Amino acid sequence: MKQLFFASAFFTSLGLFFVPGLVAADDADHAAIKQSLSELMPGETGYRISSLPVPGVYEVDFGDGFIYLSADGKYALKGDIIDLTANVNITEEKRSRARLQTLAKVDAENMLIYPADKERQHSIIVFTDIDCGYCRRMHQGISEYTSRGIEVKYVFYPRAGRKSASYDKAVSVWCADDRRRAMNRIVAGQPIESRTCDNPVEQHMDIADALGVTGTPTIFLANGKRLPGYIQAAKLQYILQNEIASR
Repeated sequence: MKQLFFASAFFTSLGLFFVPGLVAADDADHAAIKQSLSELMPGETGYRISSLPVPGVYEVDFGDGFIYLSADGKYALKGDIIDLTANVNITEEKRSRARLQTLAKVDAENMLIYPADKERQHSIIVFTDIDCGYCRRMHQGISEYTSRGIEVKYVFYPRAGRKSASYDKAVSVWCADDRRRAMNRIVAGQPIESRTCDNPVEQHMDIADALGVTGTPTIFLANGKRLPGYIQAAKLQYILQNEIASR
């Protein structure tokens, strides 16, 4: 969003897209919020105002970000809305749905996939950087994940940028005749052939930016939950099993 109002960090931290089940705002509140927004962002009309289960609080969804406003349009609320009765984080559920929509833009054939050794129990997407120490540590134990029924789908995020050795390494792995073998070798510090070809690495980086990924490894679960940093296989399996049990 171009306006300074939407450049505030908390708007992007809240998430994206519409929560199903929200109903249209009351006309008077709708008008007050629109008036407030017209003063803050003249000419901005591409948004949807919806009520929440919280009296006097509305969600304003711009399609690429959303905020919470009071009914009179005078106050913006920063933070998560949690349903204490159901023990559900409404805001986090919305973030997760938005993440899944963004991640869906990367087809499976454009990921480097290490399938589960046995029947697949879980599937994760991992944003990885070949030159990241913790990414290397995670990959060096890749068999510990796959042996637990965890499918690992890698998406490349060379943090040094597009004109970097890390980026070139990611491209070389992708362009190798045997991508998994090339990944295993380069992570182990062994040389691989430098190659170029049509590749999805730039798309991976764009997706990472859209998701707000800044560090690696960053793990996304099948329900859209985000787990930053390296997590040992046994602990990750425990987290995944608890996520299934809590659904």
